[in-house]
Amino acid sequence: MGLMEQIPFDPANAADALAKLPRSAAVFALYGADAHAEPYVGRTPNLRGRLERLLQPSARHPRRLQLAGRVRSIKWRLTGSEFESLLLQFELLQSVYGTKCLDRMHLRHPAFVRFLGGNPYPRVTVTNKPSQREAEWAYGPFPSRAAAERFADEMLKLFLLRRCTFELSPDPGYPGCVYSEMKMCLAPCFKGCSDERYAEEAAAVQSFLATRGESRLVVLRGERDTASAQLEFESAAALHAQVQRVETVRALAAELVRPLSELRVVILQASANPDEVAVFLFENQRLRGPVLFSTLGMRIPNEQSGSTSLFAQPLAIEPVPESEGSEVRDLGTGTKGPETEGVRTARPARGVLEARMEAVLAELTRPIGLPNAVVRQGHLALLKRWFYRPEARRTGEIFFPDGEGRWPVKSILRGAGRVASKMLTGDSALATR
Repeated sequence: MGLMEQIPFDPANAADALAKLPRSAAVFALYGADAHAEPYVGRTPNLRGRLERLLQPSARHPRRLQLAGRVRSIKWRLTGSEFESLLLQFELLQSVYGTKCLDRMHLRHPAFVRFLGGNPYPRVTVTNKPSQREAEWAYGPFPSRAAAERFADEMLKLFLLRRCTFELSPDPGYPGCVYSEMKMCLAPCFKGCSDERYAEEAAAVQSFLATRGESRLVVLRGERDTASAQLEFESAAALHAQVQRVETVRALAAELVRPLSELRVVILQASANPDEVAVFLFENQRLRGPVLFSTLGMRIPNEQSGSTSLFAQPLAIEPVPESEGSEVRDLGTGTKGPETEGVRTARPARGVLEARMEAVLAELTRPIGLPNAVVRQGHLALLKRWFYRPEARRTGEIFFPDGEGRWPVKSILRGAGRVASKMLTGDSALATR
């Protein structure tokens, strides 16, 4: 992304330099005379106000940090959302401090439930550092390690997978543990089951994790409906209770929880330009973007107007060549209006917006190499921090691919309209501190 704007700074004439700065949200860097020295990097909702406090001495606040004597140039980039600011700040700090950037931004490694499928007797554990090699067996991210452990514990109550953590050497003389005594484990430790039976149970657990319980629900609902159709009501009631248990466990994992190798989302955020929406993509364990989607000529829905859902559909207003004395038709109904000289008619054009959004997504999905460990952990932490915020504080929109891996372009367009509408009403104000 990088910083786009730059001005020199003279400590003896600080007011003139600061007057050139906008009072807008931005990420900035302050550079000294030594080009090899580390810059001061920050983010702010008001660039001029923040730098006036840093670069202009104040008699009222003698203990405030003052950098005027060390700064010789200012670089910045305007941002439209806190999400964009955090991503840009991370990239700048990562280029300067390397692995220390995670600590400087207080980014904690997100928690994942890991299925140890490479073990002869697979089990489940929780980790904060999933490896690239086992990305297909790491499921998350969860909001915290405690949340991941709770999901793993509740999920294991539905299956007979082992909970022990040591390497097994099955021996019929081994006494077993409390879980085998309670019939909560297949007890492969003393050959309580065949290897094929344990592999079958492990596959069911892996499928449950990969689908957030949907694979189990499909089977149980089918058996429940069959029992009900055959008037076996006691069996149907028991199966219904199992369905409810699975749904309770499923609710512990948000929609973001997926196999790490398959985690793909599109995120829409406000842009510094009021006529554009910033589009981000998380794919291949890294965040990419923003690529700007132009809303020029797009009908923006007004959620406070009480209009129908038809008005909220993504439409572009495509101009038609002007002709004197031509008929003017209403966009919504197509009815004729009074002839008016010099008025240009218009018609909706969905294909224009869809093609525009598809071009943005194509640019974001261009082939690129896998990130290093620092970028992967940082981007996962930023995604987790943003997604698990309370909805009242989480700005922007998120979209997941459908079952065939395709992006729901029309839904993304409607989301872009909602983001643009909030930009117009001022509801998407940057909340960086």
